[in-house]
Amino acid sequence: MTEHSIPNALASIRQRITTASHQAGRPEGSTTLIAVSKFHPQSAVLEALQAGQRYFGENRVQEAAAKFPDLKKDWPDLRLHLIGTLQSNKAIEACQLADVIESLDRPSLSKALEKAAQKTGRLPELFIQVNIGDEPQKSGVPTAEADQFIEDCLTRFGKHVKGLMAIPPFDEDPTPYFRKLATLNRRHGFNELSMGMSADFETAIAEGASLIRVGTAIFGSRPAGNSA
Repeated sequence: MTEHSIPNALASIRQRITTASHQAGRPEGSTTLIAVSKFHPQSAVLEALQAGQRYFGENRVQEAAAKFPDLKKDWPDLRLHLIGTLQSNKAIEACQLADVIESLDRPSLSKALEKAAQKTGRLPELFIQVNIGDEPQKSGVPTAEADQFIEDCLTRFGKHVKGLMAIPPFDEDPTPYFRKLATLNRRHGFNELSMGMSADFETAIAEGASLIRVGTAIFGSRPAGNSA
């Protein structure tokens, strides 16, 4: 079996992004690739950095804190996105560590982030996570409550709120969910939209994604022992 190559995988994904953008009539460079490095070691992130990748996503604050502060010293243009469910008691650490938090999904977290920003003097850029399929097992503000929550967040955080994020239902055509999220995003005047992962990012680009989150297609399958 050929050993997985992160630089080759990145080159392949970048080419697919370029092709999908062209087919959608969108300018090259209009979609940012977030390399999701959760469960992969710092050495894998370093490999991606050396291959020109600068935007990374992590699910857990603790894991991100173990990998990224040292890397940021050597790669100051590195940008860290927290994309997993964020516990309110991790808000201070998240504000200190992340450049972007993509999982603002409930009023209690909104309040915790406001307090954390006041304590730390730092507030990352924010994306509001919408449960676009209204699935009970998934995080995200329910669609029926999204408009009010978005307005509340804009009142609280202003221009720090950059756009919306969502994960469509698994094993369904993602297109209608991406379109629904894009419509909601436009209604609130946002220019940034985070949607699309390894299996569906080309569809997301066609529907207006400005950020896509790709993990397995870049870093390969999870290392043994990481089943969470």
